[in-house]
Amino acid sequence: MKLTELKADTFGVVRSLGRDAHFLSRITAIGLTEGAEFQVVRNDKKMPVLVYVRETLLALNRNDCEKIEVEVRS
Repeated sequence: MKLTELKADTFGVVRSLGRDAHFLSRITAIGLTEGAEFQVVRNDKKMPVLVYVRETLLALNRNDCEKIEVEVRS
């Protein structure tokens, strides 16, 4: 499932990232890596997705979130 599909207050883990080298470089530099656990703080349409990961709140571009495959954690 894509990161953009999760609702606020959902916990998950990153399963895979896009294959574009430039994207991988940018997204891993801010701490979002495969296996990272996160919480979706806010996911409003037409707004960045707010994610809490590694004690940091990130605002992620919706197009970038489409490249991030996640698994929901209960």
